[in-house]
This record gives sequence, C-alpha cells and structure tokens, in this order.
Amino acid sequence: MDLTLRLLMWQHLFSSCGLVTLHQSLLQLWMLLLLCLICRFTFILGLGPNVKHVMSAVLGAYGLFQFFELHMLWVLLLSVLCYSSLLFSRKLGSQGLFLSAVVLVFLLIGELHLIDVVTWHKIRGSQMVVAMKAISMAFDLDRRTVNHLPSLLEFLGYVFHVGSAVFGPWISFSTYMRAVEGPKLTWLWLRSSFICLFKSQMCLLVSSCIAPYLFPLFIPLYGNSFTQKWLDAYENAVSFHFSNYFVGHLSESTSMLAGAGFTEEKDHIRWDQSVVKPLSVEMPRSMVLVVTSWNIPMSVWLKTYVFKNAMKLGTFPAILITYTASAMLHGLSFHLGAVLLSLGLITYVEHVLRTKLGSILSACILSRPCLSNCNHQHKKNLWVKLLNLVFSFLVVFHLTYLGSMFDPGADEQEVEEGYAAIHTIHRWSELNWASHWLVFGCWIFYRLIL
Repeated sequence: MDLTLRLLMWQHLFSSCGLVTLHQSLLQLWMLLLLCLICRFTFILGLGPNVKHVMSAVLGAYGLFQFFELHMLWVLLLSVLCYSSLLFSRKLGSQGLFLSAVVLVFLLIGELHLIDVVTWHKIRGSQMVVAMKAISMAFDLDRRTVNHLPSLLEFLGYVFHVGSAVFGPWISFSTYMRAVEGPKLTWLWLRSSFICLFKSQMCLLVSSCIAPYLFPLFIPLYGNSFTQKWLDAYENAVSFHFSNYFVGHLSESTSMLAGAGFTEEKDHIRWDQSVVKPLSVEMPRSMVLVVTSWNIPMSVWLKTYVFKNAMKLGTFPAILITYTASAMLHGLSFHLGAVLLSLGLITYVEHVLRTKLGSILSACILSRPCLSNCNHQHKKNLWVKLLNLVFSFLVVFHLTYLGSMFDPGADEQEVEEGYAAIHTIHRWSELNWASHWLVFGCWIFYRLIL
C-alpha cells in the first residue's frame, strides 16, 4: 500500500473513529470523575467518620445509577445480603466460606432466574467488585486481620466507594479506611490520576480504532488462507487486551481521584495504584506473569483468599479451584469459563515444565525471573535468553488463540448476552485447537523428562 494512501487512511480513521470514540468516552465518564473528586474533597474535610462513610456510599450509589439506572438496585441488594450474612455468621467459625456460598447462590440465581441476561451482564462487573470486597472482609474477620465487624455505614461506604464501585478495582477494607482519613491534596495525586486517565483513553483508541485494522493498515503483513486466520485472531486478541487495559487504567484513575490507591513511606505518600501492566502481557516472559499482570488486584485477591485456602488440596487442585472461582465471579459464560480454565491448565503446565527444565539444565528459565543469588549455573547465556524467548513466543501464541473469540466486530446483542458456546467451539476449531494440543504436548514432554 502506497505511503500517501496509508497516511490518508490513518487520517480518516482518526477523524471518523478516534475523535468520536474519545468524545463518547469522556461524555460518559465526566460525571463519575466529578463524583470521585467530590469524594476526595469530602474525605479531607474535618467531618465525622460516619458522615464520610455516608458520603462515600451515596456518591458510589449515584455513580452506579449513572451507568445502570435502577438496575443498580441489584448491586445494593447484594450488598445488603452480604452484610446480613456477616451479621448472621458472626458465631460461625468460618465466615469466609459461609459468605462465599451465599454470594455464589445469589449470583447463580440472579443469572439464571431473576433478571434478563443483557441486564445481568451490564451489572456483572460491579456485582463482582462488591462480592470480592465482602468475601475478603469475611476472611479477614476469620483471620483477625479486621478485628471486628464494621458498622453498616462503614460497610456500605467501603463496598460503594465511588472510586471502585463502577469499574473496580478491588481494594481492601484497610485501604478504604486509610482513604477516609484523607491524605492532603498534592500535585502528585492529581497528576498520577490524570496520567492514568490519559493511558485509559489511549488504550481505548487502540482497542477500537487501531487493533481491528492492524493488518495490513498499520503493519504491512498479508496472509494466505491459513495465516490470515491467525492474523485475524491476533487482531481480535489485541483489541480485547486493550479494552481490558482501558478499564484497568480507568479504575486506577478513579480510585486515586477518590482518595484510594496510595502507599506511605515515612512521611512521603506515593500515589501508585497499579491494576494492569500491558507490557508484561504484550511482551510476556511467561503465562504466570501474564495472569498476574492482567488484573493485579484481582490476582492478589484470588491468591490471598482462594489459592492459599485451597493449597491444602495440592497445587494443581488449588489452581483449578482458583480459576473456577474466577470464572464463577465473572458469570455463567461458557467462553469466559473456557478461557479461564484453559489459562489455568496452560499456566500449570508451563510452570512445572520450566521448573523441571531449569533444574535439569541449571538455567534461569523459570516462569518468574530468578533472583541474582539463585543457584543456577547458567544465568545470562545466549542459549538461556533464546530459550526464554521461545517460551515468550509460546505465550503470545496461546494468548492469540484464547483471545480469538472476542470479536470486536460481533453482533452487539451477542456481546451483551455473552457469546454462545458454539461461537467458542467454532473459533477454536478454525484454529485446529492448536493451543490445547500444544499444551498437551508440553505436558507429555514434562512427564517424559521426570
């Protein structure tokens, strides 16, 4: 394609897609950003704690209303149900397991019987954040990390905190309470928040206006009948990835604007909320790091409250339980469940294979980078770097395969209702189930070298 023609197409794409996308995004977000600022200013005023909790809950509820209208009452119902369950289970030895079961039953009944599919899918993200907050509080009560059951105002202020109620992220109760104390306003706070907002809008542009036209408009690659399927799959995967980065960076911005997402070092406050790490996904070392970088707070939540509790059953069962829990929180969606369980399988096989090869070859080829004082003989040899690069390409291959079903050009109603099982099976069969066969081959190889 001639360079002049390419530039004209880029210009047309920016004006017809880019500007429209940014305008619509900011039009939908400005009220939420304003509510976050109001929440932040409320926290720094010399008001009583109960007043701050009420304001946090009211602002968060209004933010949910802005996006979901009266459907936000389902989120409120879940919150009330969670607090009632915490009150009821105070005498039990395991509030965490009890509340997890209650939340699971509510989500299953809600998805299967109470509301239409489209509405449930719209509020699913906020339902998930409320569920994660409540369950984490229950387990923290079991572990005495939280000394006593918070009051209803504290609980509602926490679960409806406007900085995390709509787009996330999950924040712990202690993080919320530190936000209520109201660290002073600084330029670093404002700059960090708006840098994350800018990143989110750039990711939205890539997802909507660049990734769907990646080949050959931006990268001059042309495929035959076989390779074109993989190029299309990679475009779908990149578009889906950057839509996740958009939400992740946006949640960083809203949580910091509303006063959460900082760490204290002596008298110095760092506004360093981190939800996603795009480079660790797009240029990965391992699937393990991809999973933890995709949604950092959720990864921490799953590790702390699911994986560690399930470890007594063994590593592989704990991994399956963790990914099953993640799938249940995301809703009864075949394609999400299939992706998450496939991710669990890929992550486990990759981890055990690289651990075994690292031991046999005495090389730094583990899923996570080795420490400088590790016992491996071969650390930065050329063949070690090449082997790590091979594993990186395998991860990109798996991500392309798994992301192929998230078609940005799909019917809007199909997206809102969730992709049907036949859609997932069709997409993966088009790619000859290549990723699953590759994982099976890696597992066989791992078993042979034991």
